[in-house]
Amino acid sequence: MDLSKIPSPCYVLDERLLLANLKIIDHVRQQANVEIIIALKGFAMWGAFYMIKENVDGVSASSINEARLSFEEMGMPAHTYSPAYTDADFENVLKYSSHVTFNSLTQYERFRKQTTRAVSTGLRINPEFSVVDTAIYNPCSPGSRLGITAQQLTKLPVDIDGLHVHALCESTAEASKNLLDAVEKKFGHLFHQIKWLNLGGGHLMTAKNYNTRCLIDALKTFSKKYPHIKIILEPGAAFVWETGVLVANVEDVVENADIRTAILNISFSAHLPDCLEMPYKPRIRGAVETSAGKRGWRLGANSCLAGDFMGEWTFDEEPRIGTKIIFEDMMHYTMVKTTTFNGVPHPSIGIWNENGFKLLKKFEYEDYKNRLS
Repeated sequence: MDLSKIPSPCYVLDERLLLANLKIIDHVRQQANVEIIIALKGFAMWGAFYMIKENVDGVSASSINEARLSFEEMGMPAHTYSPAYTDADFENVLKYSSHVTFNSLTQYERFRKQTTRAVSTGLRINPEFSVVDTAIYNPCSPGSRLGITAQQLTKLPVDIDGLHVHALCESTAEASKNLLDAVEKKFGHLFHQIKWLNLGGGHLMTAKNYNTRCLIDALKTFSKKYPHIKIILEPGAAFVWETGVLVANVEDVVENADIRTAILNISFSAHLPDCLEMPYKPRIRGAVETSAGKRGWRLGANSCLAGDFMGEWTFDEEPRIGTKIIFEDMMHYTMVKTTTFNGVPHPSIGIWNENGFKLLKKFEYEDYKNRLS
């Protein structure tokens, strides 16, 4: 990737790496005879849908906007789930969806008379199975608002076609197998009534050292036991894992109390919020975390939030004004979470392929203004 051809800041998807991930996903899909749909909450860069649509069975949406994007830009009605549908949106949710899943029995009762047999309906269940260490990303934590527990769901309404569960986050194949076991243990008494089981996201099948054979075998074993149930997986991150970067520039270098900070033309709060809320340190090309007792570099954001910084890193070459900082693996979730806090512009969006760089979107003043009017 020729960085001199890429504007800054910019999210850049590497087409070659995406196509490699799609081959892995399609292999799992074919070998296990399951449906794999892409979750737009993790990746909604519709300018790349032309590469994805041939390798998926559908789209997972979490809102009316995602369902509409699936319908209009992917050409597929969505598998839609939301913690709470509203009266204002539900009619259009049905219009853009092939499947609609309710988070609670009260939501089901509220909207069931509006659904038609043209749309397959499901319930989200909570298997009370936790493998996610970070509480903010754990949908099965005690007291979770997400899904119906086995204690609450002793029998299934007659017009419910499927069950939906989401309990993983960037998890292993072994965790997927254990999730299947947990769901069967808690809800297996309902399996004779359902047509499909959606195992949600978090199946990180494109990561290095992921045991795809373990996943395929677990899915095939389940299907042999319950041949009438169609299994659905809806990864988001797996599609674009390790497929792109965020390119930023150093705009100033400051020092205070023996701490050196390179100020960038991006914001962690606005453009990489996971770094602050998860929290985790992103990987940076040509840099490593500074060893204890050593003096490194803090990366500061171009916003007024005092805590909008990350550190410390030791660089192969010391940052200076004009240095490009390359944040690795920034395609999943990062783009869909960006904000215009402080009026800081969104990074541009583009694709890199054998023909060079193609700019898909550059954000202007009107994009900021129209969000707030």
